Amino acid sequence: MKKRLIFGLSLLLSSTLFAQTEGLVSEVDSVVVDSIEQQLPWPNCLQVRLDSMMRDPLLDYTQLGLMVWDLTDDRPLFSFNKQQLMRPASTMKLLTAITALDRLGGNYQYHTSLYYKGEIVSHTLKGDLYCVGGMDPAFDAGDLRIFADALKQVGVDTISGSIVTDISLKDTLKWGEGWCWDDDNPDLSPLLVGRKTGFVKRFSTALAETGITLDNVTTTNGVLPSDAVLVCERKRSIDYILQRMMKDSDNLYAESMFYQIAASSHRPGRANDAARVERALIERAGLNSSHYRIADGSGLSLYNYLSPELEVSILRYTFKHQAMYEHLLPSLPIAGEDGTLKKRMKDTSAAGNVKAKTGTVTGVSALAGYCTASNGHRLCFSIMNQGIEKSSDGRAFQDKVCMILCD
Repeated sequence: MKKRLIFGLSLLLSSTLFAQTEGLVSEVDSVVVDSIEQQLPWPNCLQVRLDSMMRDPLLDYTQLGLMVWDLTDDRPLFSFNKQQLMRPASTMKLLTAITALDRLGGNYQYHTSLYYKGEIVSHTLKGDLYCVGGMDPAFDAGDLRIFADALKQVGVDTISGSIVTDISLKDTLKWGEGWCWDDDNPDLSPLLVGRKTGFVKRFSTALAETGITLDNVTTTNGVLPSDAVLVCERKRSIDYILQRMMKDSDNLYAESMFYQIAASSHRPGRANDAARVERALIERAGLNSSHYRIADGSGLSLYNYLSPELEVSILRYTFKHQAMYEHLLPSLPIAGEDGTLKKRMKDTSAAGNVKAKTGTVTGVSALAGYCTASNGHRLCFSIMNQGIEKSSDGRAFQDKVCMILCD
């Protein structure tokens, strides 16, 4: 048996060294790899197949970073340019989500609140309404109506004062660092309705539709006073936000989570505050955080630079902290079933198995997440393709890698 293995590996090495033409390399590799696979045990067969992928013609003119880790045995299985710094695209959302779960916890809730300060006299609020933004990306017209109804229920049918918006959760920057002006960028305001600005105007409309009169009401920005009275509060769980953020790769949802992280250490929250918390997580995961560049929470920025090794390290960190893992895993797209992986890897061993975050921006395609190997071992992986003209080429390469991991 040993002699057959040595002969097979020697034959594979010989084919790599001497078959110089692309067509010949492909033909010889295919035959040799198939032959050796039948004799090699797991994970050697997996490693041989992954090694053959490193001679894919796509890599002649593009860059690849790849790392695979056996979570069950807690050891590396395969890597190629694992420390190469690359733009992560939307796999950046993994770092945002994992940091949020680590910092804020799985029971964290987003809050958007309505308060008043003043007196209610003969159904008239002689004072101010305070709308406190929690940067809830799912806050919509239905929530505004609930605010208006709640005000009606405390006996108010006229407002004589001001509507004050408290947007102190984050700084006043409208865009993230390194975002392209011609992208479909989300608006980074703590008070949005249906993903758009214009909160006060739409709230005023909701109040009027509820039968509440605005008597020379003015509008202004301010900070909620400590003695204000709570009228209504809308809450959403971190799990609710994670679902759309990860399954659909929603950039607004990711940025809202990024600024929850920021506000947990400093108010108003700034991108640098969130990045500082994320760097602390990277250090706890066992890496030097100064090697990486963190600009935003969604991956839209041109200034983000991570590595496959980093993504695998935080996926390992999450796997070791089961409370976090149980919140993250259900949010990831499932190959062939839902989210941004719904149409990928259908009718393969990876379908229903691979649960991973996709990433796509111009010139970059990436995939990172979890799967189960044929022997039942849990794996995590990160695949970063950069310098590609067609995102579909990167996706096809990643799908092949995932099928190798699951076969």
